[in-house]
Amino acid sequence: MHFHPARLLPLLAATCLLVAGAAKAQSAEAGLPSGLTAAQIVDQIQRHNQERNQALKQYKALRHYQVEYHGFSANIVGKMDVELSFDAATGKSFRIVSQSGSKMLCEKVLKRAVDSEKEASQDKRQTALTPANYRFRLAGSETLDGRPSYILEVEPLVESKFLYRGKVWVDAADFAVVKLEVEPAKNPSFWITRTHIHSTHTHAGGFWLPAQNRSVTKVRIGGTAILTIDYGTYQTVPDQLRP
Repeated sequence: MHFHPARLLPLLAATCLLVAGAAKAQSAEAGLPSGLTAAQIVDQIQRHNQERNQALKQYKALRHYQVEYHGFSANIVGKMDVELSFDAATGKSFRIVSQSGSKMLCEKVLKRAVDSEKEASQDKRQTALTPANYRFRLAGSETLDGRPSYILEVEPLVESKFLYRGKVWVDAADFAVVKLEVEPAKNPSFWITRTHIHSTHTHAGGFWLPAQNRSVTKVRIGGTAILTIDYGTYQTVPDQLRP
């Protein structure tokens, strides 16, 4: 049975939905808490996320997408640069600036990944890091880039390919998701044996926003697919600076 790289499409689309969902758990700044339970941390994430959504009205960034497939008979790469514009009133819009490499990967994987994020942004409830979607356990703490963070173990309440299980790092001062090490809650394709997703966030213009996502997928009959999204440099416009 021959594996065609286009069969990775369902997984990569799901991966982008996971990233979009994780990106929603961001917040405004707050003081450093202590002795909180997992439930209290999640409550703070939601409260500060709401404040963030009210404050952040616009941002732009030039993203760099790349997908690589390494198999027994093929080593192919597709790349795409995409300009993202966000407006609180109208949502996200994407404009493809350039693409190179495998036309099939660009057309069937990377463009579909962009479309999947659009879809995820229109229904925030299905991907949000909330008690409606996840069970949480406080697993410890760690310092990331000089900042203390809580480590939450997350378990989805339903076996959806748009949710994930694993560990989430939450900044202890800002209650923003700053790192994820997760895998999909449900395998989105027969051709996939396992996927590991590593995602990081950055502090830009006073807000926490996605920095990079890298997913490594093992294919059932051999080969590895790697999807990388570098989110670029953000230009943010907080509410108080709008005309």
